[in-house]
Amino acid sequence: MRDWTDRFLAKIRDSEGGCWEWTGHIKPNGYGQVRVGDRKHNVHRLAYEVLVGPIPPGLVIDHLCRNRRCLRPDHLEPVTQRTNVLRGEGPAARNARSTHCVQGHTFDAVNTYVRPNGSRDCRSCNADRNRRRRQGVTRAPARQRPSLAAA
Repeated sequence: MRDWTDRFLAKIRDSEGGCWEWTGHIKPNGYGQVRVGDRKHNVHRLAYEVLVGPIPPGLVIDHLCRNRRCLRPDHLEPVTQRTNVLRGEGPAARNARSTHCVQGHTFDAVNTYVRPNGSRDCRSCNADRNRRRRQGVTRAPARQRPSLAAA
């Protein structure tokens, strides 16, 4: 019976960008997986631990190349979950990189309220919303339809 390292190395190929891509089992989330003994391992984490060293507690492995199949050690970096998310392309990362609210107001020190959970609110938009509430307008006025009596 072959050693697990032989099976592991047989499922790696060079690809564009210098990545070492996993050609074995890929989970639905795009990460490679391998069974060693009776445990399943994410291949990028296993490769990092075998080739570099232990992953510090509380950290996750970030793919600097953004390729989830990659397990090249210099493309992998242990970071906090927050750092990993903010480096990505998901909604949280896009929102964190935005410089203006949806109404076009600048997210700056004066106009931005940062909630305890880290999300941001535009003070100008909140002030406009509160002004409309005080005036009894709960939402934007509906478009006026022509009266049937005028027809």
